[in-house]
Amino acid sequence: MSQVLPEIPTRTGLGGEIVMALALVSARILSRQSPRRLRRVLGRVAAGTRPASYAQAALARDQILTFSPRCRAGNTCLPRSIAVLLVCRARGIWPTLCVGVIATPPFRAHAWIEVDEQVVGEPVDSAFYRKFFSVPCGGSDGQVRYF
Repeated sequence: MSQVLPEIPTRTGLGGEIVMALALVSARILSRQSPRRLRRVLGRVAAGTRPASYAQAALARDQILTFSPRCRAGNTCLPRSIAVLLVCRARGIWPTLCVGVIATPPFRAHAWIEVDEQVVGEPVDSAFYRKFFSVPCGGSDGQVRYF
């Protein structure tokens, strides 16, 4: 019998739950920083990581959404994306953080994660996103990309 949807491990053990809780608290703090400071801090945090696969980034996102239903709200895109990054960082991997806008009415600011320029887990087609900046894998302030 084949499954239609992959099974998402919602229980990650005590260590995994501590990582997620710390990632969420840290994400809330970081999301209140200026864009300049956020880029600088996350650029440093990304140092020494390897690129995440789409499946790894999607799993981290699903685990954050399962662990914290509050992250499912429409106005929590930045803390949610940062939390996913930090969970991935704890695993030694890093998807790309993107900050920009959804360029279809109603226009609004948005943050999301990508892997190989493919948006992870967002309901809107990637053609409608416009980036202001991104923080890719590898780290250092010099790798932050502005658009």
